[in-house]
Amino acid sequence: MKFPYLNSSVHPVSHKLAQYTCDKKSNLAVSADVTTAKELLALAESVADHIVILKTHIDIITDFTPDLTEKLRALADNAGFLIFEDRKFADIGNTVMHQVRDGVYQISRWADIINAHLLPGKGIIDGLKAGCQGREIGLLLLAQMSSKNNLFSDSYTKETVRTAEINKDFVMGFIAQEKLSDDEDLITMTPGVNMAKKGDNLGQNYHTPQQVIQDNGSDIVIVGRGIYASDDPKSAALSYQQAAWSALEVRNA
Repeated sequence: MKFPYLNSSVHPVSHKLAQYTCDKKSNLAVSADVTTAKELLALAESVADHIVILKTHIDIITDFTPDLTEKLRALADNAGFLIFEDRKFADIGNTVMHQVRDGVYQISRWADIINAHLLPGKGIIDGLKAGCQGREIGLLLLAQMSSKNNLFSDSYTKETVRTAEINKDFVMGFIAQEKLSDDEDLITMTPGVNMAKKGDNLGQNYHTPQQVIQDNGSDIVIVGRGIYASDDPKSAALSYQQAAWSALEVRNA
């Protein structure tokens, strides 16, 4: 099975992700958009065998304690998946350094992957890198979004790609709707994936795993409501795992 970013020169988090991906035959990330610690842990446990990334929004957890992230970290290490905290940092370097390292959540102590908007300039990369010292953490830059009428221009997306390509010591790839760079070291993860292909009344657009992987060249599909809102998240995760992996095999054949 051919798979990108397995050479030794790429970001260590990308390399670990590739190993999990090949071992589990999965390129599935689950977006755990739930609001209690009990729900988050239950979801993580139910889908653990089928995912390579669990994407969290830790600041929507109404009963957060540090014990939650300790349990998530242990589960991720045992089950073989990475934790992606979808904080979407978007401030000056000094501020994001403290946001990722300090405060209630201390994200850099437990997350493997974080993401950021490049709107404040390259200083946001330097600030996050400083806040993440001591652990191997990969940064994804938001180059495109799946919501209707978003303000991501072509020029902004191109500058985001250019900046990622010259900061690969910390930047591991993109959040985007399609493959944007010829640099195979950079991973593309795509949210807004749902096999039902329907949106919502808050501006979300959905695409199928086949569209995202085969047609648009992405590497990882990010699925939220299609799994966590299912009556059986474990079975739903298996279905998405199989669909996304099959699409990857077709693309790489």
